[in-house]
Amino acid sequence: MSTTLPRSGTFLDSATVDTPVGPFTILADSQGAVRGAGFTGDPAQVLAVMHPSLRGEPRLRRELGPVTAAVAAYLDGDLTAIDEVPVEQHSGGAFMAYAWEMLREVKPGQPVTYTGYAALAGRPAAVRAAASACARNAAALFVPCHRVLRTDGRLGGYRWGLPVKEWLLAHEQGGRP
Repeated sequence: MSTTLPRSGTFLDSATVDTPVGPFTILADSQGAVRGAGFTGDPAQVLAVMHPSLRGEPRLRRELGPVTAAVAAYLDGDLTAIDEVPVEQHSGGAFMAYAWEMLREVKPGQPVTYTGYAALAGRPAAVRAAASACARNAAALFVPCHRVLRTDGRLGGYRWGLPVKEWLLAHEQGGRP
C-alpha cells in the first residue's frame, strides 16, 4: 500500500511493542502525542490510516517513554494506564472529534454497542456516524474502538482483526483467551 508522506523533514517517532496478539506499532509526535497506532509491525500500515496532515517519516525508536510504558502497564493488567496518553487525530468534523473523545470514556470491561456509542457521542440516531468514527480511528488501543460491539452484542469488525479485538475484550474482562 502506498502512503503519501508530508514534505521531507517531518518526522514521527515510531516504536513497536510485542503483545500476546502480535506486534503493536505506535507513531507519536515529538511531544509524545500518539498520532497513530495499530496491531502491526509495519509503520506504513499505521500511516495509511492516519490523516495526511498528521503523517511523517517514521524514526524507529526502541521505546517512546511514557507512551510505551503505558502500553506495557496495560498489557500487565493496569487497564487504565493508556487513558492519560495524549492523542492527536484529525477528523475534518466536530462530530468525529467529539465521538473519539467520548470513546476514550468507555471503560475497560464495559463495552458499548454502536447504538450506545452514538448516544454517548450525543447523537443517538447517528449509529452509522458512530460506526464511521470507529472505522476512521487511527489510534487503536488509545482510542478504544475495540470496546464497541454490534447492536446484537456480537464483535462486528475491527481493522486489526477480530482475534485481536476478542483478545483485548477478554483481557479487559480479566481473562486470557
